[in-house]
Amino acid sequence: MNFSEVFKQSNQLCKVSPDGKYLATCVQYRLVVRDVSTLQILQLYTCLDQISHMDWSSDSLFILCAMYKRGLVQVWSLEQPDWHCKIDEGSIGLVSSRWSPDGRHILNTTEFHLRVTVWSLCTKAVSYIKYPKACQKGIDFSRDGCYMALAERRDCKDYVSVFVCDDWHLLRHFETETQDLAGLEWSPNGCVLAVWDSCLEYKVLLYSLDGRLLSTYSAYEWSLGVKSVTWSPSSQFLAIGSYDEKVRILNHITWKKIAQFEHIATINNTKAVNEICPPPVQVPVVKPDPDRANPKIGVSTLAFSSDSRYLATKNDNMASVVWVWDMQKMSLLAVLEQTSAVRCFQWDPRRPRLALCTGNTKLYLWSPAGCVSVQVPTEGGFQVQSLNWHCCGETLILLGKDQLCLCYMDTDQEDK
Repeated sequence: MNFSEVFKQSNQLCKVSPDGKYLATCVQYRLVVRDVSTLQILQLYTCLDQISHMDWSSDSLFILCAMYKRGLVQVWSLEQPDWHCKIDEGSIGLVSSRWSPDGRHILNTTEFHLRVTVWSLCTKAVSYIKYPKACQKGIDFSRDGCYMALAERRDCKDYVSVFVCDDWHLLRHFETETQDLAGLEWSPNGCVLAVWDSCLEYKVLLYSLDGRLLSTYSAYEWSLGVKSVTWSPSSQFLAIGSYDEKVRILNHITWKKIAQFEHIATINNTKAVNEICPPPVQVPVVKPDPDRANPKIGVSTLAFSSDSRYLATKNDNMASVVWVWDMQKMSLLAVLEQTSAVRCFQWDPRRPRLALCTGNTKLYLWSPAGCVSVQVPTEGGFQVQSLNWHCCGETLILLGKDQLCLCYMDTDQEDK
């Protein structure tokens, strides 16, 4: 395992291009584009203010930089450095900016979620979509880039509109059976749209592309409900993390629960503990303050490995522990206990290998073969706050408070 030198970055704004060739980082109001393999600077762009958000277009030819305080978006071209585009939302403000899947349209959500503005880079045409809902995840594109699902709120009711991304015409519009819709997400195969209610009511709804309600799932009533939802890459499983510290797995045929994973404080399973001590093992639990909003309890983070074989979870009142579940055996496989709270974990996009960090100077990796802890060898004690895999699965981007470095894996040739 090798490490690069350290580079500056601001606000954790650092992304590899979708084609894997370039690394874009933001430093205050500057956008720096490097060659991933050599880390040489290819382009340096200067924005009008400090960058709040940055994102690549799907074809890696353009970069969007949003300055939310100013209501501005600037777009830069990699092929034509002299070309640039400025979008000014004016007094209506800006809270979110993102690319459409074709990489030629930008969707801006205005302040107070009054509307979504669709800007075309090719024709300079502008379209408006009214009533977007302010919620946890109100917009999602299907994996193939054909459809956009948008959560809406009007007349005190929740709706979903499905748009065709080619020309932004409305394909379907339907009311959802939710009290207060919190999020929506397409299955990876684009056949099913999962919609879930706010934490005050446990409800997950599954809709077909034409707006038919396929199934409704509710695990319990009269208690805080859904906290996180994610699909497996195969679209076979829908994992639901809840405030009751459990994960429920629904299958894609009957949409019934086929497994339930519990995050218990005492672990007796000898095969599931990756640490040098005999069972039973006591997992450190922090009791949440009942008088404070958004209690630190329940399963907030769910992540499937790329082959859908493993599921990694984090239960917020056991913040120093990551749990790994075997989706073939539907059982607990490993418990990764750290000395401090886990900040971030992410699966290798090519193989079942999990990287995690806890805000200290180390990088932790888990695979079915075992665990490894690596000291990041940089001057001044580089503290890893967050991390991202390169799409090839052989490089990790490690992010500190205002720095970044790359970690290169020593992967065997036959494993590539």
